[in-house]
Amino acid sequence: MPLPLLVPALLGLAFLLLPLLALVIRAPWSGLSEQLSSPEVWQALRLSLLCATSATVLSLLVGVPLAWLLARTDFPGRGFVRALVTLPLVLPPVVGGVALLLAFGRGGVIGQWLDAWFGITLPFTTTGVVLAETFVAMPFLVISVEGTLRAADPRYEEAATTLGASRFTAFRRVTLPLIAPGIAAGAVLAWARALGEFGATITFAGNFPGRTQTMPLAVYLALQNDPAAAIALSLVLLAVSIAVLAGLRDRWMSAS
Repeated sequence: MPLPLLVPALLGLAFLLLPLLALVIRAPWSGLSEQLSSPEVWQALRLSLLCATSATVLSLLVGVPLAWLLARTDFPGRGFVRALVTLPLVLPPVVGGVALLLAFGRGGVIGQWLDAWFGITLPFTTTGVVLAETFVAMPFLVISVEGTLRAADPRYEEAATTLGASRFTAFRRVTLPLIAPGIAAGAVLAWARALGEFGATITFAGNFPGRTQTMPLAVYLALQNDPAAAIALSLVLLAVSIAVLAGLRDRWMSAS
């Protein structure tokens, strides 16, 4: 590898790895079991896993059709719609939480009707956590699936339609198997992003133990009172994230 490329590459690698190594080095290993034995820790972890998985399922249900719309359909303003879909990637999460409050809060554009007609209140609930995580995580899935769709040869779908299959049947029987690795990779990215979501969650859903307090929120709360506990909780999140990405995403990304 040319030296002008090798040096900045190693600097970038060191920049990404050093904070993680510092977390491992400064971890209170002697009292780690005591720090992690608290029921609140496992309660927060269980809630994090449940909400991240639910957000990923919701992202799959609406994100895959949205990616197909952007990749396979030509309509006026498609570029603008794509920009709006990817906006949560660059939008500060706290701003996303405020936007969710204005949309789904009790006095929000949609939330006021949900409350008046159905008695449904979304902010500061577990469902609110799922919605906040879906808002910030779904663009990762959409981008991954759309890129896979653009790389897939559309002639297979066209051949299926000429043989009498409907567009939906062609999508279900031909397109989905072709883009399955991309969907899987996008789902893992979305799940990992949802697991680590903080800003939109605390703004829209609050920080109530057992109901909306996910692991990132528990880390933030512990950091103010017990830094050792915050480090221990961070290690749990780090271990879960590494296990998921190393065990699943690499295999699916290489398959795609």
